[in-house]
Amino acid sequence: MPASAGIGLRDPHVIEIDDTRPAIGWLEVHSENYFGHDRHRNSRLHRLRADYPLSLHGVGLSLGSVDPPDPKHLDELVTLVDRYQPWLVSEHACWGSIGGVHSNNLLPLPRTREAVDVLCRHVEQLQDRLGRRIAVENVSTYLEFAGAEYSEAGFLAAVAKRSGCGLLVDLNNLYVNQINHGADAIRAIADIPADQVFAYHLAGGEDRGHTLIDTHSRPVPAAVWALYEHALTVIGWRPALIERDADIPPLSELLAEMRRADDLAEPHVIDRDR
Repeated sequence: MPASAGIGLRDPHVIEIDDTRPAIGWLEVHSENYFGHDRHRNSRLHRLRADYPLSLHGVGLSLGSVDPPDPKHLDELVTLVDRYQPWLVSEHACWGSIGGVHSNNLLPLPRTREAVDVLCRHVEQLQDRLGRRIAVENVSTYLEFAGAEYSEAGFLAAVAKRSGCGLLVDLNNLYVNQINHGADAIRAIADIPADQVFAYHLAGGEDRGHTLIDTHSRPVPAAVWALYEHALTVIGWRPALIERDADIPPLSELLAEMRRADDLAEPHVIDRDR
């Protein structure tokens, strides 16, 4: 486990990080971006992996779909994990494909017992293939299903308990859902099983007036920093990651946010060292 905060590794910063080797606690890449055998792309990641802990964060496996995970996707992910031996492998508590048709969005699940069954079955299948635990991340949503049988935190807790997976807590997604649906992010943090949390994600989105969109295109807002401080108190220290996927700023700006995450976590460093 990394000892400090990190950033999502995106193409505009790869060469600069490779050349300058700045102090970064860990790097995270989207797994699908490194599928295949692009030698140039993978050679740089190999070099970075030698100096930085690496996390593989999947966005396309659609673990919540009634369809089983795509076998070719699983094979590619197994190859990638074997190649890089990341400290963390994560996916999302969502679905995004059905019958061979794929969405570019991380679509919400209805938070029912049946959805828990489906998600757990596919998480267990993935963990069996990888021979390791994964972390499942909560997602931002723009609609709510009627007839929910769990709160957001209760749903995640049920999946973690039954499947044995860990949790990746995206604090911006909790905030987005609070704004969009009136959910209680503070209550969600209290109800998430702390002993199953592997890491935090921090990001910023866009307020469209009627809806807050999780675009990963803005700096971490004050409200999400406040949730992070609260999570540090309630859940405890975990490695935090700054995500930026659009309107990507200079590397120096991301590193400044990363250092802020470490500064806020400093009072909880004793929790980290246990």
